[in-house]
Order: sequence, then structure tokens, then C-alpha cells
Amino acid sequence: MGADGKRVHVIVTGMVQGVFFRVKTRNESIRNNVRGWVRNLPDGRVEAVFEGNPDDVDRVVAWCRIGPSHAAVEHVEAVEETYSGAFRDFSIRYGP
Repeated sequence: MGADGKRVHVIVTGMVQGVFFRVKTRNESIRNNVRGWVRNLPDGRVEAVFEGNPDDVDRVVAWCRIGPSHAAVEHVEAVEETYSGAFRDFSIRYGP
């Protein structure tokens, strides 16, 4: 994908833990052919890194602004970073 790839680092704030946010984010990413990871943060937020085709990454970031049905997303901080191409799939990370 090289220079055509896009990487976005996201922090999602709100009621986003205990509502299957990580699992649904993984499913949405796989559905859109986006690679990277998602994890819970100790302060109740969710963090994720998405890489892939720019349109696909944008769709997943847009989905994060809504989240799964039981989530209450208050804010999404999305920062574009340099694409690395380092991920082979999309995973849920546990721990720090």
C-alpha cells in the first residue's frame, strides 16, 4: 500500500467500555479491510490504531464516532500519523 496507505490513532471517550466496543471495532475493521489494534485504557477510554486504504480507514473512524448500540460516545480524538504498513491483521490488545 505504501504512500497510498493511511494511519489514524484514535482515542474514544464516553461510555465505551463494557459495551463490546473493542470486539465491534475489530469486526468493523476486518469488514473494511483495515489493520491495526484496539484496547481499553485504564481511565475508561478506548484507544485504537487503524491502517489501510484511506477511504476504508475513514469509514472505520466514522464508525467509532457512533460505536456499538450500547455505547455512548462523547468524543473521538483522531490524529493522522505516518503510515507504517506494520500490521498484518486487526487485533484486540489487553493490558498496558
